[in-house]
Amino acid sequence: MSNEAVLHAHSTGTHDAHGDHHHEHHHHETFISKYVFSMDHKMIAKQFLITGMVWAVLGGLMSVLFRLQLGYPDSTFPWLEDILGKWAKGGRITPEAYYALVTTHGTVLVFFVLTAGLSGTFANFLIPLQVGARDMASPFLNMLSYWFFFIASIVMLSSIFVETGPFSGGWTAYPPLSALGDASPGSKTGMDLWLISMALFVVSSLLGGLNYIATILNMRTKGMSMTRLPLTIWALFFTAVLGVLSFPVLFSGFILLIFDRNFGTSFYLSDIFVSGVGALPNEGGSAILYQHLFWFLGHPEVYIILLPAMGMVSEILSVNSRKPIFGYMAMIGSLFAIAILAFLVWAHHMFVTGLNPFLGSVFVLLTLLIAVPSAIKVFNWLTTLWRGNVRFTPGMLFAIGFVSLFISGGLTGIWLGNSALDIHLHDTYFVIAHFHIVMGVASMFGMFAGIYHWFPKMYGRYMNNSLAYMHFWITIAGAYMIFWPMHYEGLAGMPRRYYDYSIWESFKQFVELNRFISTVAMIVFAAQFLFLFNFFYSIFKGRKVTTLNPWSANTLEWTTPIRPGHGNWPGEIPEVHRWAYDYGKDGQEFITQVTPVGENESHH
Repeated sequence: MSNEAVLHAHSTGTHDAHGDHHHEHHHHETFISKYVFSMDHKMIAKQFLITGMVWAVLGGLMSVLFRLQLGYPDSTFPWLEDILGKWAKGGRITPEAYYALVTTHGTVLVFFVLTAGLSGTFANFLIPLQVGARDMASPFLNMLSYWFFFIASIVMLSSIFVETGPFSGGWTAYPPLSALGDASPGSKTGMDLWLISMALFVVSSLLGGLNYIATILNMRTKGMSMTRLPLTIWALFFTAVLGVLSFPVLFSGFILLIFDRNFGTSFYLSDIFVSGVGALPNEGGSAILYQHLFWFLGHPEVYIILLPAMGMVSEILSVNSRKPIFGYMAMIGSLFAIAILAFLVWAHHMFVTGLNPFLGSVFVLLTLLIAVPSAIKVFNWLTTLWRGNVRFTPGMLFAIGFVSLFISGGLTGIWLGNSALDIHLHDTYFVIAHFHIVMGVASMFGMFAGIYHWFPKMYGRYMNNSLAYMHFWITIAGAYMIFWPMHYEGLAGMPRRYYDYSIWESFKQFVELNRFISTVAMIVFAAQFLFLFNFFYSIFKGRKVTTLNPWSANTLEWTTPIRPGHGNWPGEIPEVHRWAYDYGKDGQEFITQVTPVGENESHH
């Protein structure tokens, strides 16, 4: 009996390594040990998912509020004052509140929804189930990783209720707005809370990431070689590696910022005068240093968000095309290339900082190189779909939607990656349009695809298809209607994060367009409640799953009971004999990973 099995037998109160999971209730699980401080990776995944959903609603609501200001800059809405109090004096959001909303929206969506919600949910849920493990390498650290995220959420939420308001210097938190308390009301207590929250968030990400890596490398079941892993697991593996290597850099950047704010150092500040008085005890820092530290995480962060979605989309496209994924090794290679290049392109966010033009050209080259592995992935997704026997399940539609958004959003990256053009486009709506489509909306689609596809495994029930189809069509049409027009505003030079554009002669032409975008944004936000209703209703009232393998998929998670207990498999963990993509082979529609390879069959 292996050490892990013994440990596991101890930890789950079972009698032997095969885990009598029928008698799981020997140690009576209380509500708190089952739902609150759970060490079961499946429950922790659901905690991440539902916390992420709460944040997605709050972050989405913030964008609706500031779109209200952008679409109707001259109107007043008395009900706003009833809800927001002094932040909406006279029924108009104040400029301070506007910047706070934009900042918190960005922070929450990037980190709390797309990083924690996507990685936290699916890495936790899928890694043990797809590699054939009873649980994560360290269930305890796994639980801690969720609770650090939860505490970070509480701190971030509390910053909204501080007297001077939440931090309002943009989600990237550039100094001097973030480093000087006197810079603006939104740079006071709200900023300190923002930093504490983000530091806790980094700890959560590191605990999770180390756990995911250890589990994938050490806890695969018999026969599960690395080249038999589903692409989901490869993607989650590279995601975790990116996080473990880049989050500490951001952490150090934040620590120095805390020092600058509270202990009189000047890592990031120099020669600053407030109302004619020198504001600093020390001089000689560089605000550009902060940008280097921030973007050294900030660019890998884009892929920390995108890669899990890419992995799940690869899996879902293959399952629902009834075809093997095209170019499995090329897919792994391109994930690897993206992971490496992600670390070599951070200064393309800094073309306008007075960067040496020669150095800029190096970053242009490296930036454009990322197009190559991305194009390989797109080509392989399209060839997987090509002449497939496609089933348009809700998960499949969102996966195809992801590919569409990834292509159209990625193409504008070629413009922005060019330093000469970027000088004109930087900090305009063109940038907003680009990263919202490619990173924001596309990753959300990956997340929706994953939820619709694995919901039967999570809860033993199906979500309602009609609601899901409505959700899909409104969201994809709306996403393009919101972010596509922004490219034109950006080309005209319209800067981002401004409170009111109607006072400029040059941007008067966009009054109608801004109103249109704001209206669609509200409709799309409302449509997400179709999904929320569908999700929570289906947990309790959805059609029950009656077959072990409802999608006829090959991966290991569908060999567990319909509602797996802690430990996943009641008997022994199955042995793996083949890769995850044997669809349409030897006259069979699908051959699961646990099916032994026959005599006459070609080995993969």
